[in-house]
Amino acid sequence: MMSAPSGEDDSLHELEIEIEAEVILAESSHPEEAVSLSVTEWLFDPTDVEREEIGLRGLLDAVEVLEDGSGSGDHAA
Repeated sequence: MMSAPSGEDDSLHELEIEIEAEVILAESSHPEEAVSLSVTEWLFDPTDVEREEIGLRGLLDAVEVLEDGSGSGDHAA
């Protein structure tokens, strides 16, 4: 298996850090608390926040798979 250029590894790592920060931000918004408010008081739709968090986690998983697969050597079990 070919190893990825160092720049690609760095880019993936930077992307992973940015996605992790976005996941933390989504988690800190506490969408479950907004549900107890009147819809007119919502600053955001809690369902949208949950969808965004799910999407970010999927993206984070994909980046981690790329990072794991970009190293040298065979990762076969």
